[in-house]
Amino acid sequence: MKNATSALQAAMVSRLKADPELNFLLGGPRIYDRVPQGAPPPYVTLAGIETHDWSTSGAVGHEHFVTLHVWSRNPSRKEAQGIVGAVGDCLDQAPLRPDGHRLVNLKTLFWTAMPEPSSEYTRGVVRLRAVTEPL
Repeated sequence: MKNATSALQAAMVSRLKADPELNFLLGGPRIYDRVPQGAPPPYVTLAGIETHDWSTSGAVGHEHFVTLHVWSRNPSRKEAQGIVGAVGDCLDQAPLRPDGHRLVNLKTLFWTAMPEPSSEYTRGVVRLRAVTEPL
């Protein structure tokens, strides 16, 4: 059984890469844990997953806070906001099946897009909360 964080990450990335609307906006399945050198924007990166014990006296569980970044070279926020919206639509309450775990819930907490200081990029942020239990 994979650990809960790795299993959740793999399920989320798989769902994002399979989403036709997101692929259209990105120009392909450009979802990265680590961005390949020279990869042109726009793309989505997994900025981090913070995992906490969510166990009770009778059951094991984990609470995850997932942060995804959207990177656009378009000076307007429009492109980044569109991609942020597609990421949220794709993952919010999605019926993911993390390997070896049951997804109790997955909810978007917030999203935003802003110019990145000292660069030509616009960065979008999507933050989600998930709860998992081992099978």
